[in-house]
Amino acid sequence: MEAARRRTQNRTNGKASDSTETSAQWGRAWEVDWFSLIGVVGLLCFAPFIVFYFVMACDQYQCSITQPLLDLYGGKTTLFSIWARAPSFSWSAAKIYSVWVGFQVFLYMCVPDVVHKFLPGYVGGVQDGARTPAGLINKYEINGLQCWLITHALWFANAHYFHWFSPTIIFDNWIPLMWCTNILGYAVATFAFIKAYLFPTNPEDCKFTGNIFYNYMMGIEFNPRIGKWFDFKLFFNGRPGIVAWTLINLSYMAKQQELHGHVTNSMILVNVLQGLYLVYHPVQLSDTHALTVLVLGLVGYYIFRSTNHQKDLFRRTDGSCSIWGRKPTYIECSYRSADGGVHRSKLLTSGFWGVARHFNYTGDLMGSLAYCAACGFGHILPHFYIVYMTILLVHRCVRDEHRCSSKYGKDWKRYTDAVPYRLIPGLF
Repeated sequence: MEAARRRTQNRTNGKASDSTETSAQWGRAWEVDWFSLIGVVGLLCFAPFIVFYFVMACDQYQCSITQPLLDLYGGKTTLFSIWARAPSFSWSAAKIYSVWVGFQVFLYMCVPDVVHKFLPGYVGGVQDGARTPAGLINKYEINGLQCWLITHALWFANAHYFHWFSPTIIFDNWIPLMWCTNILGYAVATFAFIKAYLFPTNPEDCKFTGNIFYNYMMGIEFNPRIGKWFDFKLFFNGRPGIVAWTLINLSYMAKQQELHGHVTNSMILVNVLQGLYLVYHPVQLSDTHALTVLVLGLVGYYIFRSTNHQKDLFRRTDGSCSIWGRKPTYIECSYRSADGGVHRSKLLTSGFWGVARHFNYTGDLMGSLAYCAACGFGHILPHFYIVYMTILLVHRCVRDEHRCSSKYGKDWKRYTDAVPYRLIPGLF
């Protein structure tokens, strides 16, 4: 069966369907059903408070997510008393966060990427983005790795030499910083929402679904920008949050060292993905458990990175490359952009992309499971992350495939016939 499937794929190479009847609105063709609308409104209204609840549960109730509810039901506490015991917004945290975001903006705008010149296989410098529904191809300055290196070099220099601030600064201001991040998030979303109506980067690269909540949450512009280079998605998806991720880990590790005089192997494995739970409740795993988690995390990371690398290599070379030691197979498709142009695209069916259509998500989920498993199984709270990621990525799979089906039409059916599974071969 596998050989037959491969022969089918080989026959499709270099042949595109004549069908170009797909709509130019393929860029965001997702219909706002009731499930999506409820999810959007729920996230907009309650996401910050859910995170606050989890942090408060760790801080005040030894990471029990049920005890606060039981105390509220039994009259032992009130929402106001819980709120009063938790740190609130502070201007000192706002200053810290403002400096942090400003510094990342400076790096994003001013640091040219030279790392790609010294690391074979690393993609950096100015790169072309994917074609937008309006038919445009944006340019992106890819300097994230260099900015990450600069940021962490300064962090370690401060910790060991300059001592401008304590390495536990993020932990010590965690809840006030959390409120700052949410304030910025809603502010940026509101600005992008208004911008799409008043001065969009490209009016033809906007999609209005007719639902104000969905428009606000998912965005109207596909690639909102200020000027030529400040791209909202590239900055806010990658900086300041992703660069801060490893600094958060380091700050929590420093706090565990300060509190307990040592760092546990679980902290080393996950480096504090679950934050307060790991700091206040250090878990020393058995060697077998720790090794299993390590292998799961490394394999997941390898699959995630390798899958994305295969796609990037295939796109950069237009298929003139080798994947798993062989010439890649693909489905050639055609689609139409809003400017009326007909374009061709190749959907890879070799390597990991021949195993499942979103195998990079599979690797991401394996890593997420490893992060949670590093906390042991004494509490349910640390495992919220894998539940969240599973819902997020499965729903993203459905949205991605709906968009691709609208974009490629009959060609997408040819692709799904060649690669029948989304995430898990043989199951889904």
